[in-house]
Amino acid sequence: MEDSEINQTDSFADELFRLVATLRGKDGCPWDKKQTPRSVSVYLIEEVFELTDAIEKGDTGEICEELGDVLFHIVFIARMFQETGEFDLQDVARGITNKMIRRHPHVFGNQTVTGSEEVIQNWHKIKLNEKKSSPKTSVLDSVPAHLPSLMRAYRISDRAAKSGLEYTEVAGGTQNPEEFRAGLEGALKQQDKELQSQEFGELLFTLVNLCRLAKIHPETALAGTVKRFELQVKKMEKLISGNNPELDDR
Repeated sequence: MEDSEINQTDSFADELFRLVATLRGKDGCPWDKKQTPRSVSVYLIEEVFELTDAIEKGDTGEICEELGDVLFHIVFIARMFQETGEFDLQDVARGITNKMIRRHPHVFGNQTVTGSEEVIQNWHKIKLNEKKSSPKTSVLDSVPAHLPSLMRAYRISDRAAKSGLEYTEVAGGTQNPEEFRAGLEGALKQQDKELQSQEFGELLFTLVNLCRLAKIHPETALAGTVKRFELQVKKMEKLISGNNPELDDR
């Protein structure tokens, strides 16, 4: 990036910081002033999902807009902590910059790597060393509790596997979904909802791990299938409504 581009970026960033400070200031917006980090975090999650949707669609204009929405909420949350004197956005930027430099010794240090797989392995080792001084007692503690279950299952499995604990060894599980058929059929016959939920959960967790071993993220795989199904349904709706105009008023 050229110096002129950096300076332009800095000016827009300063403008955004001033805007958020104004919104939170004495003569600012009543709604913005009463927000808390917890209340705004909900909107941030929504904006991240909207950004993900825009990326999936490949709409660059929408991606740019949604990135702005995410950035606004990040600056907004940082501003609230600055007001209490705990940290500011500079601390956030400094912290992530130092972390990325530390976790890329093959770029910013003397370490050499043979490919992306070794980068991932080194990243995990560095992260484990960073967490040694943390009060957390498990490698799984840093996986957010409120992640959607499919994403959390992947992260938990991946984190455990990188620590040498594959789910088949920990839970005595199987990598063959066919082996769940008998258990599922038995649970469905018994009409035991708790048992059914457990059996379906085991099957889903196994499929998540099969995706992980195949180096495919289950969230991406399922999102693609859902999108294709959605398009097929919409095509059928058009065909049906074309043959029966009254269905347009449903």
